Amino acid sequence: MKIAVTGAGGYIGAHVVDEAISRGHEVIAVDINLKNISDKAIKKSLDIFGVHHNLFEALGKPDVLIHLAWRDGFIHNSEQHMQNLSSHINFIRDFVKSGGKNVAIMGSMHEIGYHEGAVDENTPTNPQSHYGIAKNAMRESLLLATEELGFNLCWLRAYYIFGDDEYGSSIFSKLTRAAKNGDTTFPFTTGKNLYDFIHVKDLAKMIVAASVQNTVTGVINVATGRATSLADQVEWFIEQNGWDIKLEYGVFPDRPYDSPGIWADATRIEEIMRNYD
Repeated sequence: MKIAVTGAGGYIGAHVVDEAISRGHEVIAVDINLKNISDKAIKKSLDIFGVHHNLFEALGKPDVLIHLAWRDGFIHNSEQHMQNLSSHINFIRDFVKSGGKNVAIMGSMHEIGYHEGAVDENTPTNPQSHYGIAKNAMRESLLLATEELGFNLCWLRAYYIFGDDEYGSSIFSKLTRAAKNGDTTFPFTTGKNLYDFIHVKDLAKMIVAASVQNTVTGVINVATGRATSLADQVEWFIEQNGWDIKLEYGVFPDRPYDSPGIWADATRIEEIMRNYD
């Protein structure tokens, strides 16, 4: 297939491009900064918020658009989220109106808000950050648009991502930088929260698998379906890397909008992966 990927030079995007290429797909990698993208992709520098006469044609008439581009994804209360919301929605609508039929978009566990337990495609949402509110509104708007405009939408809801940690902004990235700086201690929360952790390469594989099919559409959790405490995952991460660094538990308070335990119901992605592998 021909796949266009926005945000292709980002933390997740570069891995999605590599996975799609490894599966034999032709990839149009779209971003403002193209330096982190495989040379095996067709690179296209494009302002997704600009005015395009025929967006479907401008993106190379892809069979599917994977929309990963998003500013300040790790800064949950950035003003960018609400300011750019309509532009993201209009970008997808313009793509479909000009000929696109299949769209996959990166969602987030932060759409859900405070919740305890597994999350499936029917779990009610009550986001507690501007990032979550913007993603939630985009999903609701575009799910309505699938009936209006007649296209397939896969909303790929991600959870807690790690891997390639020198380039991210997660706690694993911060810990990686601290260890490389020679720090022997690392200030930490209580670590009691339970999350669904996934390596970015496994996430990329799920994103591509979900995007190149249209049997399962709508909300799809791209996650493992397993709950692990933040403390256990971070201690494992330190051990795996062989670092001499100790966590200082309780230095930082847990964020009030973080759930004590939230993880994915992975039923739909497991069905997709059985056919992909």
